[in-house]
Amino acid sequence: MTPGGPSAGATRPRGEAWIAVAPEVAQALADGAAVVALESTAIVHGLPWPDNLAIAQEMEAAVRRAGAVPATIAVLQGRVRVGLTPAELERLARAPAVPKLSWRDLPIALARGGDGATTVAGTLAVAGRVGIRVFATGGIGGVHPGAETTFDISADLAALARTPCLVVCSGAKSLLDLPRTLELLESLGVPVLGYGTSELPAFYCRTSGLPVAAQVDSPAEAAAVARAQWALGLDGGLVLAVPVPAAAALDEAEVRAVLAAAEERAAALGVRGPALTPFLLAELHARSGGRTLVANAALLRENAAVAGAVACALAAGEPPAGRDQ
Repeated sequence: MTPGGPSAGATRPRGEAWIAVAPEVAQALADGAAVVALESTAIVHGLPWPDNLAIAQEMEAAVRRAGAVPATIAVLQGRVRVGLTPAELERLARAPAVPKLSWRDLPIALARGGDGATTVAGTLAVAGRVGIRVFATGGIGGVHPGAETTFDISADLAALARTPCLVVCSGAKSLLDLPRTLELLESLGVPVLGYGTSELPAFYCRTSGLPVAAQVDSPAEAAAVARAQWALGLDGGLVLAVPVPAAAALDEAEVRAVLAAAEERAAALGVRGPALTPFLLAELHARSGGRTLVANAALLRENAAVAGAVACALAAGEPPAGRDQ
């Protein structure tokens, strides 16, 4: 049985039939120890083989070095898996055709018995269900340019607003409308903290010129803010934005210019909808001479390490009450 227990009066334990928590993760959660959720879309769709497997392994290793237990989340054969074996991790990394699963897609994938890689929103849905309070990823989704007419806004933002989890990331992806993304997070009541910075990082870039709600300078300080939020009964999540390591960062003006050229090509080719984001990321990779891949790998490793430290700091304090307790 997964942490949280069945809901009263249910004919079947709520969620337990669909969720398999790895023994190490289940034990850590039961003990109140530090656990960090990791998404699987970054493995399947974010990086090419074999870099994706190497980075996934390095992220798990970074979490462990910090003293926490990694819990990579995916759907395999119609069951949510919270914590993957090395063989399962490699299986996902070798399977680029595995679909992305956001919050809305999980029940469909489970009912059909398929495989899937969880996005930020999908991972948050599962992490919140089993009681994981810290999650490391690359960048969250957000408000897309032109959303005032297309309504193209990532489900990540709504998932953050209703899941008690601290998401360690490098801000939102560079191709998004960052000012509107930050404004919507504020409207949703999601605190955006800068880790050693007063500005929102812009994924490949260390700065964006946009102020965060507050700067925190240690894992303990970040954990204290999260603990205070949940103690107040504010059950939503928080963003801890960590700048990409300086050695791998790209220049902000360069990224804007490369992105503008990529968007122009996408428009000329008629690329839109779900295909647009992967197209633009591929264009950024090609036009930057592969430096976006280096930056992506560096920030994923850094975020995993920070998340592990924050999870340990959170576990060291008074544990917040679980949603189902």
